[in-house]
Amino acid sequence: MAQTRLISRRGFIQTAAIGAAALYVPGALAEELLRTPRQTEGPFYPDKLPLDTDNDLLIINDGLTPAVGEITHLAGRILTPSGEPIRNAQVEIWQVDSQGAYLHSDTSNRERRDRNFQGFGRFLTRSSGEYYFRTIKPVAYPGRTPHIHFAVKLPKQEAFTTQCYIKGDPRNQRDGIFMAVREPKLRDLLAVDFAPLKTSRIGELTARFDIVLGVTPEA
Repeated sequence: MAQTRLISRRGFIQTAAIGAAALYVPGALAEELLRTPRQTEGPFYPDKLPLDTDNDLLIINDGLTPAVGEITHLAGRILTPSGEPIRNAQVEIWQVDSQGAYLHSDTSNRERRDRNFQGFGRFLTRSSGEYYFRTIKPVAYPGRTPHIHFAVKLPKQEAFTTQCYIKGDPRNQRDGIFMAVREPKLRDLLAVDFAPLKTSRIGELTARFDIVLGVTPEA
């Protein structure tokens, strides 16, 4: 079971990396890429990290029961404004479970929290700048449109935090944090398609969220 899941994830990220390479060829861009807008970390970064912090949020350690939700393969690249991939960037994500509960002591719905959902994950990019997570499609909770929190951490630099949204979700237009990004073209960078994965027989989704940092990583 675990081996099958690993093979599936490896195949997905290799395919995503090939597609991304076609879009971001060093030196092929005449203009710099737009920088991803920075957004608040929010009050619900886990106040006690789980023992399992890998990039599969659906299974905790060697558990057999997966989390509830629409399975989503979330991938992307961490890039410089010139389109160069950033290696050794630690990418973290955290989000609510299918019941709208964070992995945090002050979360709402804590009594209904899905104990099988990891709620937090980490991935260290390699030379391609690629990251990958298996998680669930984000859901709304009171006061917020569906979103996934991101933090990108590089040595000797301030952590970069932002949020990823569902493209076309009408609730985005009523979300104060999303709409705080005034320029539409910059807001567009934060919203991505959660599209059906064509090879999946169980209704899995795929989403791609590239993050462009306005920093120069150390060699």
